[in-house]
Amino acid sequence: MIKNIVLIVSCIISVVINTANARIDFRKPNTVFDQDLYENVLDPELCDQHIKYLRSDLLLNLRFSDAGIRLPRGILVGNSVDLGNYHQCLAIDETRNDLEIKGKYCMIRVPLNQNFEVPGIIGSTQLNYEDDLISREMEKIKGAFNTTWQIINSLNGESDETPATSSRTFRLAVCIPRPCSVEQAMTSALFNLTSIGFQFEEEFCRLPNDKPWSPADYVAVVLLSFIGLLTLLSTCYDLNHTFIQKQDPKNANTLYRSFSIYTNGQRLTTFSPNPNSLQCLDGIRTLAMLWVIVGHTFITENFVINMLDGLQWLTSANALWITVAPYTVDTFFMITGLLLVYTTVGKLTGGKLLKNLHLFYLNRLLRLFPLLGLTVLLQASLLNIIFDGPYWTNVANHVRRCRDHWWATLLHVQNYAAPTTMCISHSWYVAIDVHLHIVSPLVLFWVLSKSRKTAWIALVASLAIIYGTTTYYNAYKEFPGYNVATSYPSHKLQDYMANFYFNSFTRAAPFFVGMIFGNILSIWKEQKPKLHIALVLLLWACTFTLFGLITYSVYQIKQSTWDNLVLDVIKNSYGRSAWAVALGWIILACVHGYAGPINWFLSLDVWKLPARLSYAMFLLHYPFQFTINSTLVAPVFFSVPAYAFKSLAYIAFTFIVSFVACLLIDAPFSVLFKLMLGDGIKKQKPVIEHPEKNGTARIDDKINTKNDS
Repeated sequence: MIKNIVLIVSCIISVVINTANARIDFRKPNTVFDQDLYENVLDPELCDQHIKYLRSDLLLNLRFSDAGIRLPRGILVGNSVDLGNYHQCLAIDETRNDLEIKGKYCMIRVPLNQNFEVPGIIGSTQLNYEDDLISREMEKIKGAFNTTWQIINSLNGESDETPATSSRTFRLAVCIPRPCSVEQAMTSALFNLTSIGFQFEEEFCRLPNDKPWSPADYVAVVLLSFIGLLTLLSTCYDLNHTFIQKQDPKNANTLYRSFSIYTNGQRLTTFSPNPNSLQCLDGIRTLAMLWVIVGHTFITENFVINMLDGLQWLTSANALWITVAPYTVDTFFMITGLLLVYTTVGKLTGGKLLKNLHLFYLNRLLRLFPLLGLTVLLQASLLNIIFDGPYWTNVANHVRRCRDHWWATLLHVQNYAAPTTMCISHSWYVAIDVHLHIVSPLVLFWVLSKSRKTAWIALVASLAIIYGTTTYYNAYKEFPGYNVATSYPSHKLQDYMANFYFNSFTRAAPFFVGMIFGNILSIWKEQKPKLHIALVLLLWACTFTLFGLITYSVYQIKQSTWDNLVLDVIKNSYGRSAWAVALGWIILACVHGYAGPINWFLSLDVWKLPARLSYAMFLLHYPFQFTINSTLVAPVFFSVPAYAFKSLAYIAFTFIVSFVACLLIDAPFSVLFKLMLGDGIKKQKPVIEHPEKNGTARIDDKINTKNDS
């Protein structure tokens, strides 16, 4: 069986390489845009001819002007961008007097502080925003603009001492004839702005079909087409065996129907009752995943027309339900650690764990790989090909990162190898999860010993070591207490994200807290606890107090007046553990009947399927958000109801795409990996369950186990 699988994989790789090499040179640097295309269309003489003709064709001239430069709307509420009309500009294609006149879309940066010299009837008049002759009304506008950008700069950690008018720039779209450079167009008679002192800097230009195919594109098309063919053949075999020949599905060849939509669809939507399962985790996983998607909806827009309103809301108490959302990541770390212990204690010994350690690691890596590889491939190729928009440089940056650093993501070292240029910018979480699983046997070995005292010593000691090292590290680096900290300069926040937020050992504490609660659950599984009502009420009060203190601390830290390094260190070192502790009590209470309606809500059947899809939803939602937002042709208006409604659209869309991805990619490869790793494993051996990333469908580690799906 393994030889067959290896042969199939070898064939796939061979087909992909041969197809790609047939048309492209792999030695050519990966580029998102065709720079040669931009250079080849430039022709100064032809540009002059086009401009000369446009002077006599008012309607065609108007089409260029209408799709191009204008003053941004909402300047006094923080907007400094006008995207023109991208599609209208590129759609200009007219043949007049043997001239093929086509549009080219460009973006320029215009400094706000300009010196204009406008010829008048007598001499000339100089308009200088820094001049003492500026009118009172202009002073009011300038003051309002400075106030707006001082607030914005403060939120971005930038100095507000320099007036905004001396440092801010507008991003403006221009539509020009294709043979022209921006400089030539702006200095011509048609666009005669530089003659009066207008200053600008070209940022980029776009042309139709300017995204050349790369090796990633060919790999994506060939590989996904091959998987589609396998899916079709496997489904036909399955349906023929089950419905036409009317044979028992259990007698069907497992390999032949591994890609069957019918069988995999049944597996995804069937939930076998398990008395030892923690039902409330489905609700926690799903709600945490929804919180992630909603939170990212509020931070992935490229341009907001009323940025000041958005930033003022973000720093207010009304936005705490969004600004606290990053703690949901620690929810997943905690659940992963909890289930790692809960599902192994009593079923494995420390010696057997070490003996099968290679399978423990290999199964985890193989189960994470298919969906992670799919996401990398989509980001590096198909999302860039299928969609387009005026400010596509944002997507292009993500595409370039994936083409340059895909290997770091698939090897789970991206949070160290490329922390600021990660392919799949939120995949740092997957890397940390893998790192925690790699080091977990150092503690799990002692937890699986027969001595409970030894287990507790190992768990407490590991957590104490993490607390000690992270406390010293946070104090030494003087990190801000949160990723939204307006009182810190931008370089400090960048350092915080790269060296704390994406760092495995600084984010490990909730995982080990989860291991402690997993040990408690495994002990209480044998002897049910009988807690006094007063103690239960006290624990619930402590839980809500911890959640409240964490939320309040986030509100304080994001204020511009915050300056308390000691509390920053405490919050960084212990705040996420406190979140995990509070969550741990909720799980304990739900499992043992001390949660009442909370347990009923979290254990509803409606959460089961989203919980099973949550790993796919986690990976796929962010690239789609960046891509879809980059297709917008104008800055969006910020309002909480509009963003909340948009988040519902993202949730629905991500759910559908994730279901298809699990059906066509994750489920089939899961079967193949189990066939590959399951040879010789007896069915009567005990089952070991591990949580998949972000709490998705359970993973069988195949250490003397069978599949329970």
